[in-house]
Amino acid sequence: MTTVDRSGSARERLLEAASELFYGEGVNTVGIDRVIERAGVAKASLYKIFGSKDELIWAYLMEQHDATKARMADALLTRYATPRERLLGVFEVQSETYSAAEFRGCAFANATAEASAGSRIGGAATVYREWLHGLFTDLAREAGAPDPVGLATQLVLVYDGASVSARMDRDAPSVAAASRRVAAALIEASLGPSEPRDRPPVKSASIQKPQRTRTTSGKRPRATAP
Repeated sequence: MTTVDRSGSARERLLEAASELFYGEGVNTVGIDRVIERAGVAKASLYKIFGSKDELIWAYLMEQHDATKARMADALLTRYATPRERLLGVFEVQSETYSAAEFRGCAFANATAEASAGSRIGGAATVYREWLHGLFTDLAREAGAPDPVGLATQLVLVYDGASVSARMDRDAPSVAAASRRVAAALIEASLGPSEPRDRPPVKSASIQKPQRTRTTSGKRPRATAP
């Protein structure tokens, strides 16, 4: 267990503590008292800043979402030259989270499994899912897919399945290799054989680097929603 930096603001400390506890143990299992004890703040501070546990969960999930978007954008824009390469690159970037000791699968899937009807968790999950589908759809369109929405839907299924398999089977190398093979086959079926790689990088309108969010310790939040 890492130590929450006590030099930061109460909000930053609460979010850092919530991120570790909610992701590691579950949003319902972890009570407010655990979070404030971990963060080293008064209960009144939590309610003054967030208003309720639901709002703290929302903030935690949005922080994870921002961290995932930043990590994905950084990697896709710097490592891969074309939209087609980036489509496959999404799975390579995703697989880098599997071997982390704290990996527990998708933060949004875990939270929605515990959510009650009408909770803020559902809204946070919608924001994340719209981004994920949009990422694949935009890249597929830029790559020239005749049915970018259809290809994106297929790739999202592979992406989701890979996260679940990595969490349940604990065989990161096999899951990473298998998801990449399946994704590559779907991409080739839609776009045809890949072209030579000796072309200049292509800018992507669908990928923008979001502003980086950092904790008080100077670390970006873990991207726990692969």
